[in-house]
This record gives sequence, structure tokens and C-alpha cells, in this order.
Amino acid sequence: MLVTKVAFEPRYANAFKDLNVAWLEKFFFIEPKDEILLKYCKDSIIKPGGFIFLAKSNTDVVGCFSFIRIEENSYKLGKMAVHESYEGHSFGQQLMRFAISFAKQQQWNKLILYSSSKLPAALHIYEKFGFAHVPLENDIQYTRSDVKMELDL
Repeated sequence: MLVTKVAFEPRYANAFKDLNVAWLEKFFFIEPKDEILLKYCKDSIIKPGGFIFLAKSNTDVVGCFSFIRIEENSYKLGKMAVHESYEGHSFGQQLMRFAISFAKQQQWNKLILYSSSKLPAALHIYEKFGFAHVPLENDIQYTRSDVKMELDL
């Protein structure tokens, strides 16, 4: 099953938030930084130079991810979620392929992401796409993050 990837528009703000809240509540909990990024996604992600993409199957929004600008050519890949009823259809891998392709088209140098050792399937996908484990800094923003990975583009 293929999906269409669409760039963020304000009409997708609730879908972006709902997908991420459902994922966070399933595996972890919503932290203060999550609340800001999800409630004010346009101001906290897009206006500072980031991007949000959504995956649609027909008219349903089935997945999403964001690029949060770190510096000129480095972005954090985050807020990636797939609707629970669409899991197991490779939507996450389709989103990852699209994300890496987009980053290369933008001529970025690096993508980073933070994850958790409690999500071995996700870590396997990141490794499959070339992300390498790197040391985690001391002042991370999320208590759930105990893994940091980077992909040099």
C-alpha cells in the first residue's frame, strides 16, 4: 500500500498532534517539550526553518514526521508516527526513505535523531537506513531518550 507525502498545512495540525500523542501515550508519556512542539507546531518547528510532512492513504492521514532545524545544514528527524491501524504496512520505512531523499535534495550535511532502547524495531529501521549510534549528550530534552543516532548525508 503506497501513501502520498504532503507538506504541512495548518489544516493538518490536529492530525500531526493526534498521531504523536497516540504514539507517545502508547509507549511513554507526553513531556513538556512535546506539548510545545505539538500544540504550536507551526511556530516551534516550521517558522525556525523546519518542516513537517504527513503521509496520506486516500484521504486518511496515516503518518507524519518533522525536521527540526539545529543549524544551517543539520536537522533533527523527529515526531515520526504511524497510525496504529496502519502499522505493519511499511509506512514508517516509506516515510524514512522520503525523509532521507528530501534531506539529500536540500543538500543537508546531517540528520540526527533521538530514540529509546525500549523500541528495538525502530532502532533496527534507523540502522537499516544508515543511521549510526553516537554518544548521547548530558543535557537531552526528553527523559525517554537514551539513544542518539546520526546519518551523514
